[in-house]
Amino acid sequence: MTEDSLRAELVERCRELDARGLNRGASGNLSARWGEVMLITPSAVAYGDLRPEMIARMPLKGDGAWEGPLKPSSEWRFHRDILRARPEVGAVVHTHATYSTILAIARRPIPAIHYMIAAFGAAEIPCCDYARYGTAELSEAILRVLGRLNGCLMANHGMLTVGPDLTRATWLAFELEALAQQYWHVLQIGGGHVLPEAEIAEVARDFASYGVQARKAD
Repeated sequence: MTEDSLRAELVERCRELDARGLNRGASGNLSARWGEVMLITPSAVAYGDLRPEMIARMPLKGDGAWEGPLKPSSEWRFHRDILRARPEVGAVVHTHATYSTILAIARRPIPAIHYMIAAFGAAEIPCCDYARYGTAELSEAILRVLGRLNGCLMANHGMLTVGPDLTRATWLAFELEALAQQYWHVLQIGGGHVLPEAEIAEVARDFASYGVQARKAD
């Protein structure tokens, strides 16, 4: 994959999230690792207007310096900090998906109401503490709960997922929102049965290659 093709995939994934209702307008943001550089969506650009050349370029070792025609998303800090802390992560997806955000407003973690939670690396999807968008405090709050997991809720804000590439991180975003929707509806009927942690651990052993995978290079 070239940098140009990765930029094009960022645009494609943004539009996919928009089309399926996980983001709207210019909400949310995506990033991808390109060597020692982070490619990240720009601030305040509707996904329908986004073009590959608009994607900002930021050194992972830097402290906010960027290249490009438009400034990067105001959330660049937690994207950079996750990619710094997790060498195996190649992409970060942040959305304001409706059901995930409802639970994040309630500050309610998602328990193991479905075996698909195993794709996130634990028997619960946690919710980080609230901090204002774009701040170092928010980045620190996310890193505290994310650990080695593949996703979390962000209090009064939304959710994020991580993966080895954009394909996997985007798939996980759809799965997290599906779990959030299922859990919200279960709560409306008084709750449901939560699977035991041992069951999720057993499922997790089979999940490394489960779900959508990155497309092989031509």
